[in-house]
Amino acid sequence: MRFIGVDPSTKTGIVALSSNGEVLVAKEIEKEGKDPERMSELIQAVTNEIEDTDIVAIEGFGFASQLGFLLGGIGWGIRLELYRRGIPYLEIAPSALKKFTGAKGNANKEKIAVEVYKRWGFEHDSNNVIDAYVLAQIARSTKGLIDTTKFQKEVLEKVKGG
Repeated sequence: MRFIGVDPSTKTGIVALSSNGEVLVAKEIEKEGKDPERMSELIQAVTNEIEDTDIVAIEGFGFASQLGFLLGGIGWGIRLELYRRGIPYLEIAPSALKKFTGAKGNANKEKIAVEVYKRWGFEHDSNNVIDAYVLAQIARSTKGLIDTTKFQKEVLEKVKGG
């Protein structure tokens, strides 16, 4: 069983973890060219990394983004492809992702990177991949595969209730 985290963006972070937390995939996917071809190729490249039996967590939409329409298209494209393939996914709000690391819901990317390193020893040059790593850990935690703190349990309750 694999656990997938997806941070959809023009540079989409994707991480796959094994049941025991081993990093199987940790990369950023970006495509060149003009839209909509570029978006389509990005969506296909991301979803090609996902197997039908994976447990997937995808970061929810950030409403303050200046690139809202483009990011919305990429985010919905990935979700639609997962739906088409019958792969369920968990929708994780950006603030919940941050809280799961031990940071506050409005923490910046640098703070998240520090918290992820302190908690799990994972680091990467891409903030998108770091976010995807947290999402994969959230997916693992829904199956009881990691010991969770009080604040992580609060995040999981919202995920299961939402």
